[in-house]
Amino acid sequence: MSELKQRITADMKLAMKAKDKARLKAIRMILGAIKQREVDERIELDDVQVLSVVQKMVKQRKDSISQFKEASRTDLVDIEEAELVVIKHYMPEQLSDAEVSVAIDKAIADTGASSMQDMGKLMGLLKSQLDGKADMGVVSGLIRSKFS
Repeated sequence: MSELKQRITADMKLAMKAKDKARLKAIRMILGAIKQREVDERIELDDVQVLSVVQKMVKQRKDSISQFKEASRTDLVDIEEAELVVIKHYMPEQLSDAEVSVAIDKAIADTGASSMQDMGKLMGLLKSQLDGKADMGVVSGLIRSKFS
């Protein structure tokens, strides 16, 4: 069992003992998504794969929050934001914009990228380096600003 999955399971037990229903619900959702992927692919997920499941859940929550805000459903926005806080707890520490910018500059130097046409190569290289540590949408925006 992966270390991250063990941590999530231990946190579920703590939430049960503390009778923290909101946190428990979010943790059970995370474990459910992990279990679903394990069953679908007939494998036991390692930390990288568990992290990808958690990242997907963060993205889903952010999308839901934006749609609920558009529909003026503050009750649902509050629920999704509470879940997002719990889910983000299992993400690695996010890099600052300055650190991301340094990584982009290094990738540009390594690949010799000079225009927007090289963005695919850059994103491919940066995704492997920054996956889980930075929002790839932000990375894409920073690359665009460097080439414009």
